[in-house]
Amino acid sequence: MSNIAIQGATTGTGVFTLESPATNTDRTLVLPDEAGTVLTSASDLTGVTGVPNPLTSGTAVASTSGTAIDFTGIPSWAKRITMVFKGVSTNGSAVVGFRIGDGAFISTGYVGVVNRAQTAQTNAGLAYSTSFAIINATAAGVSQNGTAVLTHMGSNVWNFSAIAAREDNVSIYTCSGTLTLAGVLDRVQLTTEGSDTFDAGLINIMYE
Repeated sequence: MSNIAIQGATTGTGVFTLESPATNTDRTLVLPDEAGTVLTSASDLTGVTGVPNPLTSGTAVASTSGTAIDFTGIPSWAKRITMVFKGVSTNGSAVVGFRIGDGAFISTGYVGVVNRAQTAQTNAGLAYSTSFAIINATAAGVSQNGTAVLTHMGSNVWNFSAIAAREDNVSIYTCSGTLTLAGVLDRVQLTTEGSDTFDAGLINIMYE
């Protein structure tokens, strides 16, 4: 029979107590045959090997001004990032794009295509290299709703896909692309790619 040894730390003055529950039933806890750290309900599981990282929501930002909406401080363990936007519009017709960064936002090297489908009509896909273009044909004050997803492929390679829709007519935008960063991603941005400014809507991100 193997032994169980309980050893106190050489530093610290607190008392560590193991307490049994108030029960009239015998219970058996079987310890695994391996070394490791016991996790509790109060443990921070972020980055723990073998434990899925939690789905974390950012703070929603009103897209009512400025040419870009930034989300920074994304943790290095994030492998999938989702941006959701509702009722977003601008005061012009510039492309609305999605940028990522590793200390600073990148505005070159994107490989991406956006395609617009409208009732009984499909526009040819257009390629963009300064961002992952999400919306490429709109008008001032037109609200857009959609979701964009970034997925990590390893070695700082990120793939992108998105779908968005206009509220004023039956138009759907589908997008996809890829970008390899020099470092670890820590920020994402929705931008008008020009002097047009956001004038309505709400944007948020989630990462896991």
